Amino acid sequence: MKSERRLVKLRRVLEHRQPDLTVVIENIHDPHNVSAILRSADAVGVCQVQLVYTREKFARLGRKSSASAQKWVGRRKFTCIEECYAALRNEGYNIYATHIGDMSRSVYELNLTEKVALVFGNEHRGVSEAAVKLADAPFMIPMRGMIQSLNVSVACAVSLYEAMRQRLGAGQYRKPKYSAQRLDQLMEEWKRK
Repeated sequence: MKSERRLVKLRRVLEHRQPDLTVVIENIHDPHNVSAILRSADAVGVCQVQLVYTREKFARLGRKSSASAQKWVGRRKFTCIEECYAALRNEGYNIYATHIGDMSRSVYELNLTEKVALVFGNEHRGVSEAAVKLADAPFMIPMRGMIQSLNVSVACAVSLYEAMRQRLGAGQYRKPKYSAQRLDQLMEEWKRK
């Protein structure tokens, strides 16, 4: 009975995955932030997160701190932002990088129902100049307080949940985005996890 419930849950989760939504994290050094981002990504149905490390070492993730999210969210590593963006553009993604500036749009103005990659940067430096310059547009989360930034994992969660809100409204969680064949293949892979 327990294994049957597990299979039903695995199938339901896979049917709600959003292969056209991803997160790029650039030089985030705190493994707790990376783990929190993975948990948020899993919660909204992100299949894979892009990891770009040019100045920091790849964050080492513990099973406990990521609440096993790393088991369910794929990770693809890059050593430069240009390589990451080239791969994403080749796959048809629109790329939006977090950046506080005059040209930045509110996350609430973006169309997050499209094939979208959201870029988040280092806890102290933010995203790199190249990551902003090469993105399709910079975006920010509107704030009304004295502090004009959120913890990177919180900013990511806010942005992903805005994407989920828009996608729920557009009915994008109602039917699987994977083909039946791909769903079966993923089920076989996930059963072994």
